[in-house]
Amino acid sequence: NRIEQAIEKIDEVAPRPVWHMIGNIQRRKVRDIVKRFDRVDAVDRISLAAELEKRCAEIEKVMPVLLEVNISGEESKHGFGPAELPEAIAAIQDLKHLRIDGLMTMAPAVEDAEEARPVFAGLRELASAHGYKTLSMGMTNDFEVAIEEGSTEVRIGTALFK
Repeated sequence: NRIEQAIEKIDEVAPRPVWHMIGNIQRRKVRDIVKRFDRVDAVDRISLAAELEKRCAEIEKVMPVLLEVNISGEESKHGFGPAELPEAIAAIQDLKHLRIDGLMTMAPAVEDAEEARPVFAGLRELASAHGYKTLSMGMTNDFEVAIEEGSTEVRIGTALFK
């Protein structure tokens, strides 16, 4: 499992870098994630935020998080819909052990990165409307367009292994 592999690596690396948990999180993994990761980059549902809050409270840790927004509306993508975001922000801001640092999204997999531009622009507009400066959007195949649309963080993976 990816989480177990990550935990092994995290415990081995010194000096300790800042670790971001990226990806879908199963509830049963939250305790381990809270203990070892420094930020959770894909809070995609209130129930996950509540579990993170519970586990962070146990160890008196404030966890920075990014809220995942499903801008494209794809069924295969996780995240809050744009219309759900204000309610999600309000609920999560009330949690004492979570701090919303910004927003993230996953654009559709497309041949031409320009096709992803509206998704990135949509997240930038939402972030601006809610006062967030951290925007995690863009991957190996579309990060240039994401940066043009205001991304402050990109997730490069595939390109590292070419």
